Amino acid sequence: MKKKNWFLSMAMLLTLSMFLAACGGGEAGGDEGGEEGGDGQQFVNILTGGAQGTYYPLGGTFAQVLNDNLDNVDANATSTGASVENMKKLRDGDGEIAFTQTDIASYAANGELMFEGEAMDSIKAIGTLYPETIQIVTTKDSGIENVEDLKGKTVSVGAPGSGTYANAENILEIHGMTMDDISAENLDFGDSTSGIQDGQIDAAFITSGTPTGAVEGLSATTDINIVKFSDDKISELIEKYPYYAEDEIKEGTYGLESAVKTVAVQAMLVTTDDMSEDLVYEMTKAIFENTDKISHSKGEFITADSALEGVGIDLHPGAKKYFDEKGVSAE
Repeated sequence: MKKKNWFLSMAMLLTLSMFLAACGGGEAGGDEGGEEGGDGQQFVNILTGGAQGTYYPLGGTFAQVLNDNLDNVDANATSTGASVENMKKLRDGDGEIAFTQTDIASYAANGELMFEGEAMDSIKAIGTLYPETIQIVTTKDSGIENVEDLKGKTVSVGAPGSGTYANAENILEIHGMTMDDISAENLDFGDSTSGIQDGQIDAAFITSGTPTGAVEGLSATTDINIVKFSDDKISELIEKYPYYAEDEIKEGTYGLESAVKTVAVQAMLVTTDDMSEDLVYEMTKAIFENTDKISHSKGEFITADSALEGVGIDLHPGAKKYFDEKGVSAE
């Protein structure tokens, strides 16, 4: 009888221990999205752009800066479809920080154009970074010198709903044209420059910081031309769409023999209001206090003093706290 009772007691203890282990099994690790992992780390996924653009390599540098300066952050950069896709991924919780154009962030926050009826009031700004130059790339032999010359040509305008596509629509409109006046192709930057090199397309809209890797690659084998904008069309564009600004591609870039006048929007970093004030403050401070560690040519444009220029949407409280401490304010 005693032996039977002993076995019964052991069986009950074993069952109890298995039950407690099962209850505790879900506690290991942690949620992503800026939440703490099992070791207290904050996982931060930076949504960037295509591998041949500017966002992806710059995002990798930002991730390194965060990892080097914040002990509790585990950051990585992810290649994406860039601005529009990044806004949707942020909304869906697939990232914590994202690169985007200022115009696209404004469309997303206000539910306009490609975000019609889908206003994302959770999107908050961290700060602007550098000009995103609209480059209409073609070859010297194409005979395309101005925007009007694109009429009837095969032109890459980016994916429908992308930032590049919206820029192309705005610019064609100001010049009295629509997508119906060209043979539009929806290619990424790499395929656009390959298409120009192979003679499959005549020109491509590329909205990116200069120099852009894909365009540099093309210029290494082909004499290229960047379409110029006239002063009156620049003024007309900015008057109708204030998030544009006059810009210039310097002489020598891509082997250009003279500077080219064009327009730009701003690249910016955004996050969501789900991110904690303390974490966003620390990340904003780490990035803007370590711009000398940014191993990318765009690092020279990234400063705290200019980070609120053209933001256009509400700042995240964590970013605002940092810029308030620096005495930086929007105009």
